[in-house]
Amino acid sequence: MDIHFGFIRDKLDIKILLLYILEKLPGPVEPVILSDLALFDGGFTWFDYTDCLAELVETGHVAETDGRYEITEKGRRNVAAVGTSIPYSVRAKADRLTAPVVSRMRRERQIETASEPQEDGTVSVSLRLSDGVGEVIALRLTVPDGELAAAVESRFRTGAETIANKVIDLLTAE
Repeated sequence: MDIHFGFIRDKLDIKILLLYILEKLPGPVEPVILSDLALFDGGFTWFDYTDCLAELVETGHVAETDGRYEITEKGRRNVAAVGTSIPYSVRAKADRLTAPVVSRMRRERQIETASEPQEDGTVSVSLRLSDGVGEVIALRLTVPDGELAAAVESRFRTGAETIANKVIDLLTAE
């Protein structure tokens, strides 16, 4: 006998929950992150989750691109119409779980890095930080090799706001 605890048990509820979660996210998400967000209720299994996600992709409610999932306009319309059928406690927990993921995804979208090898063997590194409204800072550096370019990109992604503030402080100090 299979016993599951939780409020979400049948396929329709699982699909609505998946759409509810995807609707909160600002862009495509990896399947592992989506499963971590969806499987908190304990009322369904990973196999139920994967079946329902595949059906949502098949019906056009969710789009899969490069192994990442994003809600479609069709999915948005449907979750707007039926999203409140999910128990309030489940929606509240989903909101709490998705909030840090949403913050991280928004931050990642505001930071851009790119490297381009040059003919002389050096690498040109482009670094950009936006605030969601416009570009805050854009830097282009030339570094000796790809290894240093990767390190510069990684450091910028980790501390873009701090780096931008330091550059701005240096340039505006009297």
